[in-house]
Amino acid sequence: MNNKMIKAQNINKVFHSAKEKVIALNDIDLAIKKSEFVLIKGESGSGKSTLLFIMGGMLNPTSGKMIVNNKDLFTLSEVERSKYRANEIGFVFQSYHLLPYLNVLENIMLSNKLPSIQIQKEEVFKIAKELGIADRLDHKPSQLSAGEKQRIALARALITNPSVILADEPTGNLDEKNTLEVLNYLKHFQQKGGTVVMVTHGNLADKYATRTIQLQKGELIKTEK
Repeated sequence: MNNKMIKAQNINKVFHSAKEKVIALNDIDLAIKKSEFVLIKGESGSGKSTLLFIMGGMLNPTSGKMIVNNKDLFTLSEVERSKYRANEIGFVFQSYHLLPYLNVLENIMLSNKLPSIQIQKEEVFKIAKELGIADRLDHKPSQLSAGEKQRIALARALITNPSVILADEPTGNLDEKNTLEVLNYLKHFQQKGGTVVMVTHGNLADKYATRTIQLQKGELIKTEK
């Protein structure tokens, strides 16, 4: 039985500009099992977010394979990859990515715009209650605290019942109390069988993780339990 949720094979990513070539990732090989909570750490510019975006099918590698839940992402067409991403992968970002002109309910239900996904309002109410934002559903993002905004972003990621959550510095704008709340929600998702991969530069998440991956200048330098 294959228990690998994510498998990176010889992943390279090179960015070209008029003046230089930047090697963002250099020959990355790693495997992440189902139901793991994995942290990706490293200094700014080490390739953490680049690797996460390739895992999510949002950024093409220069070479190599990224296999997620037995799907080779970059052999899929753009349409197939977009559909797979919408159904199987939840994204959480540091900057929330909430639309300011929509209320909380509408932001969470944005996935309903995709033909492959049908979300019922009852599902939104249920997850909003679990995340403590049920009384904020008719509010606009400008009326919310940073912690509430991130819980809404998390609700939007969870509402499609994904196999994987990819989180890019999800606690970077939060105080310690709200950081721990978000980490507890992610841990709960993992304990129910989901896989979490989180980019972070802090240490608060260490006790929640099953493993830490360290990047340096685009290279995988160590993996720690």
